[in-house]
Amino acid sequence: MNSPPQASLIETRAIDFIPENERHGRLLSQFTLWFSANLQITAIITGALAVVLGGDVFWSLIGLLLGQVLGGAVMALHGAQGPRLGLPQMISSRVQFGVLGATLPLALVCVLYIGFNTTGTILSGQAIAQLTGLSPSAGILIFSAVIALFAACGYRMIHLLGRAATVLGLIAFAYLFARLLSVNDITPLLRNHRFAWDSFLLAVSLSASWQIAFGPYVADYSRYLPSGVSPLRTFLCVGGGSVLGAQIAMTLGVFAAALAGPRFVGQEVAYIVGLGTSGAMAGFLFFSIAFGKITVSTLNAYGSFMCLATMLSGFQREAKIDRRQRLVFVLAIVGLSAAIALAAQHDFLLHFKSFILFLLTFFTPWSAINLVDYYWVNQEQYDLAALSDPDGRYGRWNRVGIASYLFGLLAQLPFISTRFYSGPLLPYLGQVDISWLVGLIAPGALYFCLARRRVQRSPTRVSPAKG
Repeated sequence: MNSPPQASLIETRAIDFIPENERHGRLLSQFTLWFSANLQITAIITGALAVVLGGDVFWSLIGLLLGQVLGGAVMALHGAQGPRLGLPQMISSRVQFGVLGATLPLALVCVLYIGFNTTGTILSGQAIAQLTGLSPSAGILIFSAVIALFAACGYRMIHLLGRAATVLGLIAFAYLFARLLSVNDITPLLRNHRFAWDSFLLAVSLSASWQIAFGPYVADYSRYLPSGVSPLRTFLCVGGGSVLGAQIAMTLGVFAAALAGPRFVGQEVAYIVGLGTSGAMAGFLFFSIAFGKITVSTLNAYGSFMCLATMLSGFQREAKIDRRQRLVFVLAIVGLSAAIALAAQHDFLLHFKSFILFLLTFFTPWSAINLVDYYWVNQEQYDLAALSDPDGRYGRWNRVGIASYLFGLLAQLPFISTRFYSGPLLPYLGQVDISWLVGLIAPGALYFCLARRRVQRSPTRVSPAKG
């Protein structure tokens, strides 16, 4: 598992298959990458929403943990595909949707990346502004430039950032928790048990959606691992790092929101840093917040490039993308995210809550279909050559996959509760949003029943390990 000779921090490959002689890395890097990607300010705010929107501390923490485990399991199952396929996550969607049909989920995933990049850029801009004395808008532009640089370098740089961010994040969060516990008495908060299904399930949905949203790109960062790596160990390292990092950050957010009350909304970054510190330590915390966002924002920018390249290659039958094209894609995505961040930096918390919950509607059906196909229908065996051939065995448009996906979207509609739309069955469910559960079960079951017959009629199967 040692790095191959002449390794460079600038990645040369893109969405094409990673040959075995170029595989490298250790499972520990998967843990540190996803631990650091979750141990950051946006996760703190996601946890805080459970309290801001009416939940108590005790049941919010339990609900968040339950959602982490459920969503983290889904996310880690995607991550275990990387070493076996040696390909980015979303290109495997061509098996379920067709070479051209996969454009549908790919386009939606690009919206996901832009949304997360925008929210992360806003928060990091606040931190840079506090650290340097510049305006938040200037902070947004500085942060965007750094993200574009790292994303253009690619895979190795991202994992290097993950290791550095893990160390820095552990120091910062250990200090924040120590200050919070030394300055405040949280015992009354934990003793106040006010269980309510709506707020409890909201907490579950917040953390589950947070984890599931990583699904469309998690295998992008495990695809260089040797194909012989244990899928179970990959699952545990990816999922363990993601769940542990997110739960630590969201726990801090729950306590911060409960202690701050109305003061938290609109001043999220400043309040977290001001939990009980000033001077040089405040500067360090502002820096750690900005640096912590670098890792996950680089993931988003890099993932955007992978998705756009995958969409383009579906029409050109070509998986080769050079460095110049990578740079153009990255600059376009980061520039768009920065522009949106500059326009939407006010009323951030309200818009972010609606955005992260609405993500579930579009990504749980895709996740269910992808996992059911990979693990139960095709049983981890794909014809890699056919993934780039619209006239091959997977075809241009897979009606079974597309129909199952659309069915999953429609099945969720009666149960959705967001600012954008509220389903007609919500009044009968106490306004509890269970759409994400429906979105996992319904399309996955339909796809399994329909697709299994087609695979049984297929003459051959090609193992990804053999290419």
